[in-house]
Amino acid sequence: MADKFPNFMDLKELTISKINKGLLDKEFSCREICQAYLGRIKERNKDVFAFLSVDEDGALLQAKKVDDLIRDGKEISLLSGIPLAIKDNILVEGMKCTAGSKILKNYKAPYDATTVKKLKKQEVIILGKTNCDEFAMGSSTENSAFGITKNPCDLERVPGGSSGGSAAAVADDMCVCSLGSDTGGSIRQPASFCGIVGLKPTYGAVSRYGLMAYASSLDQIGPMAKTIEDAKIIFEAIKGRDKMDSTSVELNPKLNPKSKIQNLRLGIPKEYFVKGMDVEVEKVVKNAIESYKKMGAEIKEISLPHTEYALPVYYIIATSEASSNLARYDGIRFGKEDSKDGSLLEHYLRIRGDGFGEEVKRRIMLGTYSLSSGYYDAYYLRAQKVRTLIRQDFEKAFNEVDFILTPVSPTTAFKIGEKIEDPLSMYLSDISTVSVNLAGLPALSFPCGEVNGLPVGLQIIGKPFEENNILDLAQRYTL
Repeated sequence: MADKFPNFMDLKELTISKINKGLLDKEFSCREICQAYLGRIKERNKDVFAFLSVDEDGALLQAKKVDDLIRDGKEISLLSGIPLAIKDNILVEGMKCTAGSKILKNYKAPYDATTVKKLKKQEVIILGKTNCDEFAMGSSTENSAFGITKNPCDLERVPGGSSGGSAAAVADDMCVCSLGSDTGGSIRQPASFCGIVGLKPTYGAVSRYGLMAYASSLDQIGPMAKTIEDAKIIFEAIKGRDKMDSTSVELNPKLNPKSKIQNLRLGIPKEYFVKGMDVEVEKVVKNAIESYKKMGAEIKEISLPHTEYALPVYYIIATSEASSNLARYDGIRFGKEDSKDGSLLEHYLRIRGDGFGEEVKRRIMLGTYSLSSGYYDAYYLRAQKVRTLIRQDFEKAFNEVDFILTPVSPTTAFKIGEKIEDPLSMYLSDISTVSVNLAGLPALSFPCGEVNGLPVGLQIIGKPFEENNILDLAQRYTL
């Protein structure tokens, strides 16, 4: 590389604000920043495998545009020249978008997702697309058709899923921030496992247009970053109403009137500290909760009585919606081409049988069964009714408390291969996160300690559209 990144600043220390200040003060060029991250990807991606594709030419071209703006004395935004990564189920025009699936291995996005369009307007640098569980179905990023992403904290362990590539890229300093998607915990759980910050916004706070649908009533795009401040900056940039997504809404941030920590009531649901939870993880989470108590917050035990039904409800609703959403991948409009002769049914069986991985097939079959004649009322309809009860649990709880604090995961990152042959054990990794998606609430994961050198995340759940208040509460812990 011709340009050299200044050695006085470590990539690990860089945040959005620091890069912005460095660019404006001309301590370094945007090209230097971009090349530093591209160099880090070249150095580390072979070991971690966070990125599925890297757009080096496009990144350097965008860096030049930002340098030209600065040279010409033009105003730049806070996000101008910030190197980001995008989960490979979110469309970036002209770049491959595989969703971690063999069926889409050569698919190039014909347009930008709304979140990507908003970021591009602020002249961010998109370094590339990150690995994920196939169609976001998984909790470990072991289900990608293209290889397993490893946890930078311990390369023998998973980074979590399904946004494992996005989490690993941030944690290993291959980008400043990234976008992930969260259907049942897919931003928060990998954020916890990799020791970074991950925000799952309220359903409707961020447009889903350009996100490959897994479960449309649960999916949500959100930021993953090293700091609370960076997560907030990215969220502010991508939030808001979008005419291309009828479920999105315009946000008018509600600032908590009880700004003093001494006025806050924090709820601790007894159902989230379950039997089988790692004792050391529980200790770290409870110590974090205790620190809020020392700051003056009131800690109150609460009950969310229908929590025990959250996992089965989630896996009925999510798989049912997936079986419908993934019907489009047929090798005709989307998916692999097939030149072999035979009937239309034989064509479908070949394309989908070969193109989808085992976990995706498993979930499609579960969902199709739940929606089938004679079983719809017994499974899908009943699951939707219990979903309403889960949402009502949170509504009642928020009449008593301002925020809810829980673990993100019952364990730290587990070893690669440890749970892949046991789907039920893998599904239990999401036990603390799926209820939030079913209720459509915002939630944040941020690091609160370690167990044997592995990060542990604390989850803050808030009322609808109170992302800023959640971020503010988390910021107080990290001060």
